[in-house]
Amino acid sequence: MCGVCGIARFQAPWESARMEVRVRSMLDALEHRGPDGMGFLADDRAALGASRLAIRGLADGHQPIVDPVTGVMAACNGEIDNHGELRAWLESRGREVRGATDVAILPALYLELGDDFVLRLLGAFAIALWDPRGNRLLLARDRAGERPLFYAERDGHVTFATEIAALALDPEWRPRPDLEALTGYLRFGHFVAPATPFQGIGKIGPAEIVTFDGRETRRRRYWRWPIVETAKRPLSENAFDEVFREAVRRQTDTEVECGVFLSGGLDSSLVAAVALAVRPEEPLPAYTVRFEESSYDEGDQAARVAKLLGLDLSEVWVRPNQLPAEIDDLVQVAGEPLGDPAWVPSTLLARRAAQDVKLALVGEGGDELFGGYPTYLGASLADVYGRLPLGVRKQLAAAIRRWPPSDKKVAISFLLRRFVEGAEMDGVVRHRLWTSQIPPTQLARLGVTSQDEDPVLPKGAAIMDFVQRIDLETSLAEGLLTKADRSSMRWPLELRAPFLDRFVMEFASILPVAQRVHGLRTKVFLKKYARRYLPRGVVHQRKRGLSVPLAAWLRGPLYDWSRETLGGGLEEIGVRTAVCLELLEEHRRMKADHGRLLWDLLVLARWLAWVNRTSRLAGGVRTSVSLAS
Repeated sequence: MCGVCGIARFQAPWESARMEVRVRSMLDALEHRGPDGMGFLADDRAALGASRLAIRGLADGHQPIVDPVTGVMAACNGEIDNHGELRAWLESRGREVRGATDVAILPALYLELGDDFVLRLLGAFAIALWDPRGNRLLLARDRAGERPLFYAERDGHVTFATEIAALALDPEWRPRPDLEALTGYLRFGHFVAPATPFQGIGKIGPAEIVTFDGRETRRRRYWRWPIVETAKRPLSENAFDEVFREAVRRQTDTEVECGVFLSGGLDSSLVAAVALAVRPEEPLPAYTVRFEESSYDEGDQAARVAKLLGLDLSEVWVRPNQLPAEIDDLVQVAGEPLGDPAWVPSTLLARRAAQDVKLALVGEGGDELFGGYPTYLGASLADVYGRLPLGVRKQLAAAIRRWPPSDKKVAISFLLRRFVEGAEMDGVVRHRLWTSQIPPTQLARLGVTSQDEDPVLPKGAAIMDFVQRIDLETSLAEGLLTKADRSSMRWPLELRAPFLDRFVMEFASILPVAQRVHGLRTKVFLKKYARRYLPRGVVHQRKRGLSVPLAAWLRGPLYDWSRETLGGGLEEIGVRTAVCLELLEEHRRMKADHGRLLWDLLVLARWLAWVNRTSRLAGGVRTSVSLAS
């Protein structure tokens, strides 16, 4: 893993010194992602840079890489898990691959297959490739979206970088927020490619290739999780065992020691157990987050699993006074806001793990692929609810709305309110409401006009298949995986998610709905499979997930900071300050649980403060804009 950046010029060449200065300034901004070395490579029209975290090919894995005959240059943030197989195939076709590192195969593979070279890659990657034969730049991202890549087109050239903050160093750029994109952020807490928080900066989407040649920009999705289109049939645990063990084996085939993030829940515990089964001779240190609030704390649960598996477990305590400084650091380093409250705990966990290891396994993707979220149960329960007499539904809804808020994790009152608010909506609209950070009614109250359109269920598609794909492509790819990448690479630490291996994803797409969600049971197939590695008490414990005691903290130790932050940070983009403060007071007096809503606004306000500082340093002048316009 590393950071990549560069410039491609399609018309008149630039002075090489000018390109080098700009690329090296971006490299400096990405140094936290790759402390093991920096590389720079240029011709008269393009320059590529890479800051390296050495995972494979420790002796000769420097980037960028160039083909000496054609001048094709490549830089990659990530890992190519099937590099050995591809290297052998290329050599059988007479193509020499120089260097032992996994990414050394990229120029030769591109020269052999053209743009379709990405179809042959397994792993987590974001690739920049320059072909001087046609003055052509190619940017690509892995299937699940584990690794990020951003770009800006202006004045006949393209700049690109792993993080937005590196692009913000362009002396010719003046930051202006993208109002439509920020509305989407407020609703869901993240940005869906190609949107970013800035005008003029785009994002490569998961499983997407974007090419530039100075005449046109072409976008192409080269893969999509086939759950909606794939015919379903029951599958065996034995078949999955082969697929999952191989995914874990590929992702742990490195030259550095590997750890694991362990919550004690099903997904991370299963990843740890399989990793030990695949590589029993190798150490696997484990890391977990702790909270003083008992309903949020998973430490005892993680400790039980660690003892069961024989893992050394390190604990990281998270306290409210850490959040303000940490969130300021994260938005400044990444250059973008993220509404996931677990962003700060994740970065504290990564900071601790990076003291010991360069690589850690995580359980991301298990819920999206195998049907683990309560919202998937809600879809079937909504059908039952909808068959009740209207009078009964009204009485139930009124009783639920009177239920007082709770500071407990995954409060029943919060879930039931969201349920009745969307229970009688169309299936896709209902799901999007349930998964939103700020529902449309509250956006309107804040003065924000949402232009977002909900996806339409394809004719003949099963609603469960479709919403699971929505979650995989949006809340996972652009939310949870953004959190994982920005928090871990702040230190730096590479995270790998075996559930997001291509063949694991394709296996899950074949499972019938009843093997995912059945009645009030979630992850039916995965839990049955997991019992060959874990005891029943671990497999069937109540789902918890990494959550933060925001509700209580915003009423107590974070109240003054929240009031100051919301008191003037958002008015400049048209969000009503008075309403922000009203929502905070409603939350403090326990009239409502606005925890996630308020956190969304707080992170955006801190990001806007960074934007204003950046603009002043660049000498730019920002004009007033409004999300209500």
